[in-house]
Amino acid sequence: MFDQIREDIASVFDRDPAARNTFEVLTCYPGLHAVLFHRAAHWLWRSGLKWAGRFLSHLSRFLTGIEIHPGASIGRRFFIDHGMGVVIGETAEIGDDCTLYHGVTLGGTSWNHGKRHPTLEAGVVIGAGAKVLGPIVIGKGAKIGSNAVVVKDVPPGATAVGIPAKITMDAASREREERAARMGFSAYALSGSDDDPVAQAIHGLTGHTVRIDESMSALGARVAELEARLAAAEAAARHGDPLRRLRSVNDS
Repeated sequence: MFDQIREDIASVFDRDPAARNTFEVLTCYPGLHAVLFHRAAHWLWRSGLKWAGRFLSHLSRFLTGIEIHPGASIGRRFFIDHGMGVVIGETAEIGDDCTLYHGVTLGGTSWNHGKRHPTLEAGVVIGAGAKVLGPIVIGKGAKIGSNAVVVKDVPPGATAVGIPAKITMDAASREREERAARMGFSAYALSGSDDDPVAQAIHGLTGHTVRIDESMSALGARVAELEARLAAAEAAARHGDPLRRLRSVNDS
């Protein structure tokens, strides 16, 4: 339990550069307060103390402005930034290392009993004001844009924006984006489906630059390998083995 609390506190420092010290985080971060309240309320709920769990979650809502049903399942290192107006329904399931911003709703689309709220796999990030509705699955590492309305599954590593939400960046595009960022330039939020011709041109140039960089890296590795083989052949020749030198050159 205490290890989990320490992880919750550490997640604030990992994802909010405004956090300065542990005392400030413990006293001034309603997102953390809501998560800690929920962990206690969820324990009460699972222990059969339904009313006590609901009352504790209601008290948390009054103090933090964040409403989390005690039946919701939340993983480790969950972070709610700012937090005001966040609503998480009873059958929602949230994986490890997920992040929600203010105004996010993980809601249902049915009055039927059973699973009716979203499932977030590990590492999902949901932007401010987004609504994720129904028993859908948001894949591992996916990102939901601010104010998006998501009513269908989102594949792992994808980015979804708009009303209704559409996929604007798949896992392959995200991998290219990350490689571009390592080069010192990132065209974040620019996708192949962007209507802006300038954005499309920048996106294409970024991808082309990444491919050239990868080709140059592969070429450099091959040259280094050939140089090593040549050096080995020359060393063998100096030790009086010309046939070994010849075989090494032929192999290269």
